[in-house]
Amino acid sequence: MSLFARIRALAPPSAVAAGLIAVTVGVTSSAALVFTAARAAGADAREISSWMLALGVGLAVTSVGLSLRFRAPVVTAWSTPGAALLATGLSGVSMGQAVGAFVLSGVLILLSGLTGWFARVMDRVPVPLAAALLAGVLLKFGTGLFTEMDGSFALAFPMFVLYLLGRAFLPRYAVLVALGGGVVASVMTGGWHLEKVRLSLAHPVFTTPEFDWKVLVSVGVPLFVVTMASQNLPGVAVLRGSGYQVPVSPLLTMTGAVQAVLAPFGAFGLNLAAITAAICTGEEAHPDRERRFLAAVWAGIFYLCVGLLGATVASLLVAMPHALVLAVAGVGLLATIETSLASALSDPRSREAAAVTFLATASGVTLLGIGSAFWGLLAGVLTSVVAALGRRRQQAKAPARHGDPGAPAHHGDGPPAVVR
Repeated sequence: MSLFARIRALAPPSAVAAGLIAVTVGVTSSAALVFTAARAAGADAREISSWMLALGVGLAVTSVGLSLRFRAPVVTAWSTPGAALLATGLSGVSMGQAVGAFVLSGVLILLSGLTGWFARVMDRVPVPLAAALLAGVLLKFGTGLFTEMDGSFALAFPMFVLYLLGRAFLPRYAVLVALGGGVVASVMTGGWHLEKVRLSLAHPVFTTPEFDWKVLVSVGVPLFVVTMASQNLPGVAVLRGSGYQVPVSPLLTMTGAVQAVLAPFGAFGLNLAAITAAICTGEEAHPDRERRFLAAVWAGIFYLCVGLLGATVASLLVAMPHALVLAVAGVGLLATIETSLASALSDPRSREAAAVTFLATASGVTLLGIGSAFWGLLAGVLTSVVAALGRRRQQAKAPARHGDPGAPAHHGDGPPAVVR
């Protein structure tokens, strides 16, 4: 095999593009929350940079390691709901106490993986409900492509057209073509502010954990619950909905262990990705589903670059047009949304439960600090259970009807008449 063929096998353009888009969407959508959470704990510029470095290294180790181990596109991410929780919950908490809460959350996730209880729960979730949950999570990103046409038509509409043309003539590179067109359009419309970009490397800053029981209960435990319900649950649903039956427990074990180790440097929450993972599990990432793990590997590599250039990434986020990020996410997830909806509604017996799961998840409702993914799945399971009870009741009554005195008798050797 020639050198060019080796490079192409390890770095197919569609997989590299999918990994880059996944990281771009993940970072731009929630990096500001990470900075806000760090500042709430009193972090200075060096410590904030260390947080980004620790998160980037953690995501690189877990995404690359798990994807190579299971030959599946296992993408990890930092906990966005967790960062939102910390942005308000760390007020008045010292950095050492905050790190203690991060360690506790990581250890609890590790124990969830070792005991296997979370895997047992997910094994009982029907595939149509998992697909409906995924579609509900992704809906706002799919519609974001079209809502952006209202204020950024010159950017969003050309990207949509280029994506359609790419799907028709260059299906492997459709998203890459749309991304390139979006960058050109945003430059032409003056959406970039490159004067705000500055280059600087991140350096690790170690903080000794302090285990204050009040902070552990008020921050550490809620961080664990939110991460499991709002991140790991839909993350598993993405893999299952895309046909990857990866064992759940090893995924949780590794993400929890890496978080606990890197917590003193600022890794507050590592978990399975959902939205960004969907970008890497779709056919745009690679036509061969057995090779889509390369997209997750490249996502891990790009996350490492994000960590090493933590301060630079922050300045780049300010310079980048927000409409470009939303439009790229929209075109990158169209095929995944289509596949998820088809799978969710394929079985008539679970169609109603899948519809409830999809609508409740897409609503974005948050109750008791837990996001809509958990409540959507809970509503779908409840609907499924009630519907199953109704079917059993109807089946139990069926023999009684056949025994009615007025029921038509069956004579002869032929099959009985079917009563409709």
